[in-house]
Amino acid sequence: MSTPSPALRILAPDEPPAFEVVNPQGRSSAVLLCDHASNAVPRSLPGLGMHEDALCQHTGWDIGAARLSRRLSALLDAPLVLSGYSRLVIDCNRPLGSPTSIPEISCGVPIPGNVIDAAEAMARADACFWPYHHAITALLDERRDRRKSTAILSLHSFTPSMPGEDRPWHAAILYGRDRRLAALFLEAMRREPGLCVGDNEPYYVTDGGDYGIPVHGEGRGLPCVLLEIRQDGLLSDEGVEAWAQRLAAIYREIEADLFPGAGSA
Repeated sequence: MSTPSPALRILAPDEPPAFEVVNPQGRSSAVLLCDHASNAVPRSLPGLGMHEDALCQHTGWDIGAARLSRRLSALLDAPLVLSGYSRLVIDCNRPLGSPTSIPEISCGVPIPGNVIDAAEAMARADACFWPYHHAITALLDERRDRRKSTAILSLHSFTPSMPGEDRPWHAAILYGRDRRLAALFLEAMRREPGLCVGDNEPYYVTDGGDYGIPVHGEGRGLPCVLLEIRQDGLLSDEGVEAWAQRLAAIYREIEADLFPGAGSA
């Protein structure tokens, strides 16, 4: 990782860090990731030239995902790593250099502050992308060294509709090459009456379009899944609690199939 010059320093010393680790010694086999937890923008990039309202929408972050992740962490006694800055500063679930890593347009909204050169792109990666992923790597390395059973749950939220597309799914189970954990979640969630669950829709995981699952999950051979909850189910405290309780119950149920005899100890 390179060190940006003072002229390209993205985060001031008194600004919040690029990541937060919650409950690192949690006893659960689940490790939770929240790539789009925040809509914060560093002071050095004033609003990315956008109206503040746009940063509060899905363009800026995954609405409700951080609250859901924190509650699920508490229910499962699971470690959690959350990103500290908006996906529009740099997307922590995109490979560096991909068109959506630092998008100039997102959901049809221009982002003037993202018309930048390679030097600034590298500075943003050094400030916000790499610290988050190094924290995940350190956590997973420590669990590996303790021979601790580990599965990765990456928590996201999606909008109820896009232009020309209404989305009937209440939740979506996304995966790439490794379907082990996704299949167990799909089976459990589809047993619930009235719950519409997408199987790799409206999105799916790819090496070119995603980072966390391919690198931290598949790259280590760990069971892994990306869980997307429709945002209108996470707008209230009651909705967040209901989804957290549901996901916690499902994970406890399927944990024994993932790690026979391991339990949560």
